[in-house]
Amino acid sequence: MFESALWAVAAAAGFGAAMVTTRLGLRYAAPLAGAAIGVPSTTLMFWCLAPFLLDTGGFNFAAAGMFALVGLFFPAMATLLTYTGNQRMGPTITSSISCTTPMFAVAGALLFLGEALTAGNVLGTIAIVLGMLVLTWSGGARTRNWPLWAIALPFAAAAIRALAQVLTKAGLALWANPYAAGLIGYTVSAAVILVAARAGGPRRPTDRRATPWFVATGALNGGSLFMMYTALAKGQVSMVSPIVATYPLFTLGLSALLLRRERPTGRMIGGVALTVAGVVMLAVR
Repeated sequence: MFESALWAVAAAAGFGAAMVTTRLGLRYAAPLAGAAIGVPSTTLMFWCLAPFLLDTGGFNFAAAGMFALVGLFFPAMATLLTYTGNQRMGPTITSSISCTTPMFAVAGALLFLGEALTAGNVLGTIAIVLGMLVLTWSGGARTRNWPLWAIALPFAAAAIRALAQVLTKAGLALWANPYAAGLIGYTVSAAVILVAARAGGPRRPTDRRATPWFVATGALNGGSLFMMYTALAKGQVSMVSPIVATYPLFTLGLSALLLRRERPTGRMIGGVALTVAGVVMLAVR
């Protein structure tokens, strides 16, 4: 379990850094254009490394089917929703709201994987909800520079991530191969993103300055996904999901250092602290 926790922490660090590089890339490209760069480039990375890292021993058709099913909506849809939320609200708020993933993941694990609901689950959920209220409250006369409906974007992404974690854990129980899970999922997601980009009709050329940021984002997300799947192969969803959801801590720190426009306020830090406290309660229940 300790090894699983270490993999989950490493995944959280990577996801947190990816939120910042995403914000930098969104200065030069729309969310769909960015996803059309990041997801396929990560898929290419997975295939290039496959001869060295992919072990086909123990192949299970049902597990491969689950990984492909996950790929239809994750990371494709979750990436697009996160990019859009990031563009509208910034990386700290987006990642903080997205860390409600454990609420959905624990519920899924309870219903489909037989994991138990405890007092820690309830207390953690309450803390997370309070954190969300602090983050989204406009503070009276203070002007909010993003529409309130935008919080639905990272919430939807959180639900999708949770579903992906539960389904992937079920697949890994049949074929314990995290690399295969990432490779198959990303391959399907790349196809989904490219079809969506083409269906969107003609669009203006993407600024070349966006490409390295989204390639970096894709590499960070892809590496983090592999580490998260490795953690899931070694531990339970109800432990891994809350730890991975601590990535707002990394986002907040990096944003303060790299993004001049992203200046954490006391209210924002308080919201992140409450949210992460809830995640900790879920993790140590």
